[in-house]
Amino acid sequence: MHVRPRLADVAARAGVSEKTVSNLLNGYPYISATTRQKVESAISDLGYRPNLSARSMGRGRTGFIALAVPSLSNPHFAELAGRVIEAAKRHHWTVLIEETGGRKASEDTVVSTMPYLVDGIILHPESLTDDDVEDRARDTPIVLFGERGLELVADRVVADNVSAADEITQHLIDTGHRRIATVGIRSDAHLQASQFRDEGFRLALSRNGIPFEDDLVIDVPDYSRAAGAGAAHILAAMEPRPDAVLCFNTAVAAGVLSGLYALGIRVPDQIGVAAFDDIDEAEFTAPPLTTIAWDVGGMAEEAVRLLAERYDSRDLPTRDVTLQHTLKTRASSTPRL
Repeated sequence: MHVRPRLADVAARAGVSEKTVSNLLNGYPYISATTRQKVESAISDLGYRPNLSARSMGRGRTGFIALAVPSLSNPHFAELAGRVIEAAKRHHWTVLIEETGGRKASEDTVVSTMPYLVDGIILHPESLTDDDVEDRARDTPIVLFGERGLELVADRVVADNVSAADEITQHLIDTGHRRIATVGIRSDAHLQASQFRDEGFRLALSRNGIPFEDDLVIDVPDYSRAAGAGAAHILAAMEPRPDAVLCFNTAVAAGVLSGLYALGIRVPDQIGVAAFDDIDEAEFTAPPLTTIAWDVGGMAEEAVRLLAERYDSRDLPTRDVTLQHTLKTRASSTPRL
């Protein structure tokens, strides 16, 4: 039977007093760098996780929560972080933000080392498994952003990417497009929204009797404008050329629009373009971009609400909240004549 390590075990491993370990866990600033390193190494080596309920009874809340997202250079996550900060203020929390890159090691570090600094964690996982999350959620209030790829092991706020992809693909079909490419499929992570978007895309094609073509799927190294501009060259070289492209991210779509313009390919006359994530930029591209708009403010509000309720009552049943989305049609996908 595995015995959970105690604070005393950490102190013995680090060669310091239990009071020193407690001071570090409680954010006491006057600890030498050498001592801090010894204690943090001992915590990591032993897999020690403090009992947050006991801490709460002893000294109340830390006043901090953690938000971990894959990339702050992605405008969607940058906006989401801002909304979480706003929502957290109403609960008298300050938000510590961590960028994980979607890497399993980084995500695991967040859920294993942050608990002794914060009252809870809001995480957008791309690589953690349900076992990883369930193990940590026993002791730490955790709320997940994401999809239903994970079992319901922690409270979560989800966006239905399958339904959204189906809807925006149906829009492209309804506006006369038949040979539709996609830009943004990612196969380098355990949990990727791109996989759900690909699923919804295929559902719409199948329902309309349009065959799926592997040659029309363009992978990208990241969700950047540069990656989108590179994809535009691939689209332009296809024979026959697609009559529409669905981008799995608005930054990628902005790059596609720029790349197509540089190649002299007119949007939407020669190719329609649509994308996910209705950031501010979408309305001001040339032409304005058709998008799926998520309720980002609602995501943040719900995640912070769930975390606050979980912090106050650990025995609540695990909750699952699905947010709505809206299709915003603009000039980039006007009907083909």
